[in-house]
Parts: sequence; C-alpha cells; structure tokens
Amino acid sequence: MRILHLANHARDTGNGMVNLMVDLACAQAASGHEVTIAAEACGFEALLCKYGVRFAVLPQRRPWALPRAVRGLRALVREFAPDIVHTHMAAGTLVACLARLGRARAARYPLVTTMHGEFQRSNQLMRMGDRVVAVSGAVGGNLRRSGLPAERVAVVRNATLGSPRQAQRPPAPAIELAAPSIVTVSGMYGRKGIFDLVVAFADVRRAVPGAHLYCVGDGPDRLACAGLAATLGVADAVHFPGFVADPRPYLHAADMFVLASHSDAFPLALSEAREAGCAVIGTAVGGIPEVLEFGAAGQLVPVCQPELLAQAMTGLLKNPAALADWRRRARAGIGWLEVARMNRDYLEVYRELLQPSAGATHDAMARRAEAGAK
Repeated sequence: MRILHLANHARDTGNGMVNLMVDLACAQAASGHEVTIAAEACGFEALLCKYGVRFAVLPQRRPWALPRAVRGLRALVREFAPDIVHTHMAAGTLVACLARLGRARAARYPLVTTMHGEFQRSNQLMRMGDRVVAVSGAVGGNLRRSGLPAERVAVVRNATLGSPRQAQRPPAPAIELAAPSIVTVSGMYGRKGIFDLVVAFADVRRAVPGAHLYCVGDGPDRLACAGLAATLGVADAVHFPGFVADPRPYLHAADMFVLASHSDAFPLALSEAREAGCAVIGTAVGGIPEVLEFGAAGQLVPVCQPELLAQAMTGLLKNPAALADWRRRARAGIGWLEVARMNRDYLEVYRELLQPSAGATHDAMARRAEAGAK
C-alpha cells in the first residue's frame, strides 16, 4: 500500500499530532508499505531515512500559499500515486480536498483524516475526510452526535509504547528531582489546566511542605503560570524546565504525574507516564478516562476543581502504600498502548475504505500508470 501523510510540519517540538504521525509512518514503512510525509519542514530526517519513509516539502498552512499547495499536492499525487492520503491537521485537509476537485479520475484518492483534538474551530475541517478517525471513543461519540454518519467514523486510540521516535534517541541521563515530586508534561496553555494545577499545588505544598512541581513543556501561558506561582508563594517549589524532547527522565524520577486538562482527546503524555510507572491523576474529560481505563490505571478528578485535585495529590503523597499501588496499576495491562497495535488499526481503516469500491483501486493503478509514463 502507498500511504501519503500530510501535516503543517514534522518538526521535533513536542507536538502530539506530529509525534503520532511520525511514529505511525515509521511503523507502516516497517510493515512493508511505501510511505511519504509531506510537510513544510522536518526535524526527523535521520529517523525517516532509517525506516525508508520519504519526506517531501509541501507548505500548507499559509492561506496565501493555498493555490501553490494544491498544485504541489497534485504533482506529488501524480508522482507517488498513493492508495491513501492521510491528513493530520486542518490546513492539509483543506489542501487535500481542493486538490481532488474537478480533477480526472486518477486524482480521486481516498482521504483519511485524524481528529486529534476538538478545541480549535478549524478542526471541523477534519470532518471532510472519507473516513474520519477519532483518537478516542469520546471524540468518536461527539462526531456521531454532531451529525457525522456513523459509517464515516472510526476510532483508533493513540499509542506510544515502542515509539520509533523514542527508540532512536540516545539514552537520556537520569535526573534527580526534589522529593516528593509531581510532574506534568504538556504545552503551557490554559486549556491544559496548568493554572488549576498550580493553584492545587499551593494547597499541596501547605499539607506536604517538601513537595515540588515540575511543569515540563513550553507555550504562551508559561510566564503567566510562573507569575501565579509567585503570587501564591510557591515559586521556589514550581519549576519550568521548558520543552524537553525526551521527557522520560522526568517521568522515571517523578513520584506522581498529573494532567489537569480542561479538554484533551487522548494525551500521549498519559500513555508515556503509565509506561514509566508513575502514579497518575487526570481530569475526567475527553479521552483521559480511556487512557486511564476509567479509573483502573489512574485516579480521575472533576475538571476545573483545583481543591479536589489538591486533595487527590495530597492523599497519595501522604500515603506511600497507596502511591506504590497506583504505580503498579499504571503499568498493568498497557499492551494496548503499543504503536504496533495503532498501526494495525489504521491499516484496517485504510483497507475498509478501499475495499467497498474497486474504483479506488483502479484510481491508484491509473495514477501509477500515469506516473510511470512520465
């Protein structure tokens, strides 16, 4: 199968959509498929080369460059003749839809879109796919309730275990954190609940004076969050290491991992925290309960209620036996979070989309014949 992935960029900046796409592309190539990623820039050149994934430069995001992007995608489709075009961001979805308008039969490629999140209005463009993949059952349910036909919706949950991205990194040195330590790994955005977490931590610090909070990640609300910590008198115990390409040393050193998101489709950080054996606390929104197996693998707390979040964190820090038990629970039964499973699920989505119509296969064959004739 020939698979073409589209995204705004493929930089190594901690973007969950990019990370998932890169892992998936490498897993697909390792399974014997021909895979290309088309984006504006790439930070994973060595990794993609190792797996035989081709990278093509295709700027997609800037509105004034839209006609050029459409022409570029049409040329790439003629050359590569993909069986599937798979988009991960709104801009690429728009380009992919426009590129097949009014074109010959050979340009009618099947389009798969992945709805990685719902917080941005532009994500509604992802609904234009022939098959719309939701990264959690919660997102899939929302899509169906909003009127998208059920037969066009598929659910493929995210995964990080066995990540090609992480496997290719040199082993990061172990670090020591002030104990007891609470870690979060997320973009520094208000919607990720970072302000709620700092407010909750101020209560934790009063109950457990030696506690420290490490907010790993970067974003526009980082300075405001640091200012809040200062206002609450806990600036000396709240640390902002910034973006860390490989956060595993923080996860392995942490006593607890907390994600206080207001909305999250299926956060990769929770999968990574479970793999590291952290005791996990997350808000009961979006796909977070699914990652935590509805409370079996991590504690769930109501969203936007810092006082309840503080109680949960304090309760674990004051009870070493409970903390150890939740560490064990986090690592139990995590095989379903393997990238290999995610790869199989996506390939099944592709096959189901191609199978009903022999015309889709004929389109791909026509594109290949056209490409071979040039």
